[in-house]
Amino acid sequence: MTTQTTPVLGTNWLTDSRQAIGNPADAVFFALSGEHHNGHDFIDELYRKGVRQFVVERSWAAQNALRYADALFLDVDSPLQTLQQAAAKQRNQFDIPVIGITGSNGKTIVKEWLAQLLSGDYSVAKSPKSYNSQLGVPLSVHQLTDRHTLGIFEAGISKPHEMSALQAIIQPTIGIFTNTGSAHDEGFRTQRQKVAEKLRLFTGAKTLIYCADYADINEEVNLLLRAVNPSIHLITWSAAGRDTVYRVSHRGGQLTLATEAGSWQLTLPFTDPASVENLTHCVVTLLTLGITSQTTLQNRLNRLRPVSMRLELKEGIANSVIIDDSYNNDVAGLQLALNFLTQQTNRPRKVVVLSDVLQSGQDEADLYQTIARLLREQAVDQLIGIGPVISRNVGLFPVNSRFFAGTDAFLAENHADLFRESAVLVKGARPFAFERIVNRLQRKVHGTVLDINLDALTHNLNYYREKVGRGDGPSSVKIMVMVKAFAYGSGSTEVAQLLQFHRVDYLAVAYADEGIALRQSGITLPIMVMNPAPETFAALLEFDLEPELYSGRLLQEFSDFVGTAPHRIHLKLDTGMHRLGFLPDELPAVIDTLNARPNLTVATVFSHLVGADEARFNPFSQQQYEQFIAGAALLEAGLGYRPTRHLLNSAGIVRFPDYKLDMVRVGIGLYGVESSRLEPGQVRPVGTLKTTISQLKTVRAGDSVGYSRSGQLTQDARIATLAIGYADGYDRRFGKGVGVVSINGVLCPTVGNVCMDMTMVDVTNAPCDEGDTAVIFGADLPISELASRIGTIPYEILTGVSERVKRVFFTE
Repeated sequence: MTTQTTPVLGTNWLTDSRQAIGNPADAVFFALSGEHHNGHDFIDELYRKGVRQFVVERSWAAQNALRYADALFLDVDSPLQTLQQAAAKQRNQFDIPVIGITGSNGKTIVKEWLAQLLSGDYSVAKSPKSYNSQLGVPLSVHQLTDRHTLGIFEAGISKPHEMSALQAIIQPTIGIFTNTGSAHDEGFRTQRQKVAEKLRLFTGAKTLIYCADYADINEEVNLLLRAVNPSIHLITWSAAGRDTVYRVSHRGGQLTLATEAGSWQLTLPFTDPASVENLTHCVVTLLTLGITSQTTLQNRLNRLRPVSMRLELKEGIANSVIIDDSYNNDVAGLQLALNFLTQQTNRPRKVVVLSDVLQSGQDEADLYQTIARLLREQAVDQLIGIGPVISRNVGLFPVNSRFFAGTDAFLAENHADLFRESAVLVKGARPFAFERIVNRLQRKVHGTVLDINLDALTHNLNYYREKVGRGDGPSSVKIMVMVKAFAYGSGSTEVAQLLQFHRVDYLAVAYADEGIALRQSGITLPIMVMNPAPETFAALLEFDLEPELYSGRLLQEFSDFVGTAPHRIHLKLDTGMHRLGFLPDELPAVIDTLNARPNLTVATVFSHLVGADEARFNPFSQQQYEQFIAGAALLEAGLGYRPTRHLLNSAGIVRFPDYKLDMVRVGIGLYGVESSRLEPGQVRPVGTLKTTISQLKTVRAGDSVGYSRSGQLTQDARIATLAIGYADGYDRRFGKGVGVVSINGVLCPTVGNVCMDMTMVDVTNAPCDEGDTAVIFGADLPISELASRIGTIPYEILTGVSERVKRVFFTE
């Protein structure tokens, strides 16, 4: 053991023992102490994992450091301050433009959109997710390397005297102050004090961008910031007619910015008020950086993607869905949550359960008038208000609204009928303990749950989008996403809604009934049905579903059925799979049939690579590509127009980027499996299947566990019975020690046969109690590993998860 006061050596900074360590020799752990944790408690665990560098408090080091041979301890007064100082030192190494963003709301969205808009001009380092705290900021800035040419970092504070530390770390050259609002008001005496504290971020900045319509910001900038930074260049904008650098107006989807030197008129991809404000900040920033071409600005706006939201979607009672936002309640957050509520088009009613809004800083009457307006604008069908303040403003809300003095009063009654066939937003301030309401409204099933990370889905979708490129015009490569087989087990409707929100071009399902269910859930995207049957033709027309036609018989039957009615179809060519599709010598007859039926439009023509996931099949894949190009060209010549062409699946997108053509099909890759294995770290696991320990017992050596006495014990063992079996999709082949589950970080083997509803595992080496969670697969127990254990592929594991398993969808 060595203690020292020299700078930290490792470049892999750890603040959470659960983080992936990578190279332990390069890792340094900062033992941070917080309200609910103490990082020093995890030093043992990290030492066992090979970490040898630690930043610890002096008091801990004096009593404990000698216990760790060959470890290096930096003993300090505050590991957090040391982390911040190390980040500031790293920031000083780079003379690049850095954008610092603060404000009450919109920081993360502005940051993410700027990163998208500027990615073609700069190599951008940015805060991950919403890392804007005293801890998040240094971890964000620590990402800076020589390859970066621009930094974009957000800074948030909750009490006075916090921003100076963040300013020293970020040292922004360009500042953006998004807005003022009620977030973290409780830490400040007045709104003006909070604005003044936030402005400390820009004491060394060269430029500050802000909306002068926020009077508190405008006044404090001119009174305080100019006093300490007189040379700062203020770039202001106003939508209220103030005398500013940019005069802004917004009507419909059009944003106009005017200056004395000229004007820009742009079509916005998102038109809600919060997005318009955030987009205006982004456009002004691009103009400030010299990106002034209206065409360039418009093309970049066209490519903007939505930013994920931190909400959780759960299955509820009475065929409802629950949006769980039970720990957060402010007006700006309500707007975001309501936007998410409107995306849940698969339920006919929208219900909001809302608590008093605490510490908003607004006059009560104005506050609840604003809330009532937001609910009206989002066409909320029913409000359930909980709390004394919202209850006394009953006159502002529709007559069918229900009010309760508190959470206990609400829970004392049975309200199932209020939520029937509804999408329900549950949004409450922390003191109201709305998690109790969520627990009441959530549909009760057994303890096995498949968590679906919508942020990971979004990340994976964007990864494949970036692989193929999105272009600036009609030649952009399109994206078709496979949502067949219950969206690979993830939940078709919810996944399809997310994909529709992110504006993919096509969905594909296996059978007509899957497409019908999506249409009935409000999905309006084009949907290709891969296995149509004559008995479903009427439904295809009724629900505007587009069939894949793969044989002369099916083409003739469908054309006879539709008669002269116009409809879009998809043609599949057999280039070597020999499963479904037209062979080359069948194409002349196909052309003759289609020319006789001009009402049928070939939307796309496609084929399927046999072995895109394996390099040994590359020559055959090339042969398939060449045969497909020839077949598609023959169709184009015979039909007189070019259908959209697509050949690549998820693996093919990575392995054969030159074959992307007009559209690609994303399947298993969206759900977290990079099947080409060329870039496995680029997609994120989407699903985590977990269950609970129903019972623990000690079984003696010589006894057996499970059916047929198949689990014979050679020594005493602690056995846990898990609430999952083959009826849930946990394959019987995982029995008898073939499978393992993760319980509190320890891999535990199965014992005996997997039962229909239960599985037994040996937890002798795992600290656990009844009710603890067992992870079947997830980030730390990859689905590919499970598949290899029973000689199958990840597809089978994913699609095998039973529909009786509850899906919980969440965003971080």
